Amino acid sequence: MIRIIKNFSRRLFSRIFRKRGEVKLGFYGSPNAGKTSLANRISQDWLGEDLGIVSKMPHETREVQFKEKVILERNGKKIEFKLIDTPGIATKIDFEDFMKFGLKKKAAQTRAKEATQGIIESIKWLDDMDAVIVLIDSTINPYSQVNITIIGNLVARKIPVLVVANKIDLKKSNIKKVQGAFPEYEVVGISARDGDNMEEFYEELFKLVKKV
Repeated sequence: MIRIIKNFSRRLFSRIFRKRGEVKLGFYGSPNAGKTSLANRISQDWLGEDLGIVSKMPHETREVQFKEKVILERNGKKIEFKLIDTPGIATKIDFEDFMKFGLKKKAAQTRAKEATQGIIESIKWLDDMDAVIVLIDSTINPYSQVNITIIGNLVARKIPVLVVANKIDLKKSNIKKVQGAFPEYEVVGISARDGDNMEEFYEELFKLVKKV
């Protein structure tokens, strides 16, 4: 109980005294959902540089990454963001899965350990977020324990959420299934890799900030 009160107080203090116009925007989702790809897309669109490394191997991002002073402008309004790309959240991490990508056993075990620590850090960082984008791979079943757990934690913390269905450029993409899984949220379909539908995404992002 004491920990909950402390976390709430810290979050309230942060909201009151944070720099005006600065919004801590977190990217959450399963491994390989496209969190870093989207963070990179935003960084490229507004800063001309990437935030992190993208890889087909799961848990490429194993530490929280930041990009400060990302200023987005729309319809004459400017908002300063601090982009926070978090490691992918998973319910199970098996070092043997990394060996399928060519890693030796020892390297795979190290990566699995780092990935586990990354998940712990991701969850801790929830209390520091002003708003969160939940990335969902629209080519696979959205009714996963990870997606439900992430959104459930955000609801409990009353953090504004935008659900983004990524990978609409692929044939297996099914945005309607994502919308059906989370009907209480606005769902935007994009391709973070190709930049498809980013205009609608930015429109919804600005709406999200109004809830902060």
